[in-house]
Amino acid sequence: MEYDLLWRGGVFLGLFALFAGLEALAPRRARALTRGRRWPTNLAITALNTLALRGLAVVLPLLAIGAALDAEAQGWGLFNRLDGPGWLELVLAVLILDLAIWAQHLLTHKVTFFWRFHRVHHADRDMDVTTGFRFHPVEILASMGLKIGLVYVVGPSALAVLVFEVLLSGTALFNHSNLALPGWLDRGLRLVLVTPDMHRVHHSVHREEHDSNYGFALSVWDRLFGTYVAEPKAGHGGMTVGLEWQDERPAKLGWTLGLPFRH
Repeated sequence: MEYDLLWRGGVFLGLFALFAGLEALAPRRARALTRGRRWPTNLAITALNTLALRGLAVVLPLLAIGAALDAEAQGWGLFNRLDGPGWLELVLAVLILDLAIWAQHLLTHKVTFFWRFHRVHHADRDMDVTTGFRFHPVEILASMGLKIGLVYVVGPSALAVLVFEVLLSGTALFNHSNLALPGWLDRGLRLVLVTPDMHRVHHSVHREEHDSNYGFALSVWDRLFGTYVAEPKAGHGGMTVGLEWQDERPAKLGWTLGLPFRH
């Protein structure tokens, strides 16, 4: 398990450095706030989330990948009761897990209690690589609990869970980056993956736009369920990112962590 954490951490840091460098070289939008103003808060939230998950691991030492190993040992879950090729199980498991994350994301917008915590993510006035992991610790813990429960129901292999978690974290860094992609590349990629331009619509200040494009990794679910919006009405250069707090408050750690408890 420790090797797994080191491996995933290395992939995460490598992709973070890659997309942070690329967005600095080819930015899509001018920033409302400087990196120096926003990044300390977003990075501090990431550190708190890491500590929260380590704390959860004391109570639920299995977490997602360990839960997959335990479910396999106990014979629990759909795939542990079926006999099929490993590659097909891996593909189907990743699809099921990604659909579940899409549905969870939709619920965080539709259920008022969940939205109180999820708006921490949306309150960021700029969208860049650090926004991809700016989530309130309560939301992170709830999401992990849901993922563990789903693993026991679905019964994916530990490899499938690992592949999915790497895919999810990698695409979250990519599609939140302030990266200008050539139009032809964006159009091609978003047939399969959520691109920065596609996901930026989801971070619009307008409710009808941020209630769209819920996908984190695969773009198919929004197209399938009718929640896909191709472009923001004001264009990517003219749109406003964030929520109603268009000032310095979303860049402050204390204010951000306390946001779910305010009206």
